Amino acid sequence: MKAHDLTKRQKAVIAFIADFLEAEGRSPTLTEVAKGVGSSAVSTIHKHVQHLIEKGLLERSHGKGNNLVVAKAWATTGGQAAAPKAEPPAQAGARLIPFCGDVAAGAPLIPETRALPIEVPNSIHRNRDEIFVLRVRGESMVEDAILDGDLVVLQRRGEYRNGDRIVALIDGEEATLKEYRKDPKGVWLVPHNPELKPLLYSADRIQIQGLVIGIMRSC
Repeated sequence: MKAHDLTKRQKAVIAFIADFLEAEGRSPTLTEVAKGVGSSAVSTIHKHVQHLIEKGLLERSHGKGNNLVVAKAWATTGGQAAAPKAEPPAQAGARLIPFCGDVAAGAPLIPETRALPIEVPNSIHRNRDEIFVLRVRGESMVEDAILDGDLVVLQRRGEYRNGDRIVALIDGEEATLKEYRKDPKGVWLVPHNPELKPLLYSADRIQIQGLVIGIMRSC
């Protein structure tokens, strides 16, 4: 991918992200990207980021928050795109993982006994146990670059920590993808969208279904 293949705004977005990563040592939020490139619409920046991911110029680091990183195919030197570097061979093979439906308000998860198998690359699941897949519906986690229609790969665990991105079942009925926070007041489910606010629940209303360990772009 060359610089002239991108729009002016896409060049500005990826250049800002690259400079921010170098200066701050972390990924910027979409709100910070919007401010940095002089845009007032986070939703528009979200679309530019999605296009850059699809073009292979941005990637997600599959850790806490699934932060954006600049792909090896891109480097900014004086505003010009460097030639793509050779990528290491992709890890061969994939594993069939249960797909248990959508993460959407008011929709319970499909029981695993009725789930359809879906291929997940080994680089994501890394032979972990207790893995399943859900499709994201909504934009509550756009600042983590988790977009509507993405497939999230989750692992069931015995314990969850503050800051984990999890799927929670509220009152045994409503599945939602949020950041998990627990304090003496109860359990906070924190969205990563500036238009939404965290919600507090008593611990007995929340059942954590799994921890996000990876994301796949749904085609």
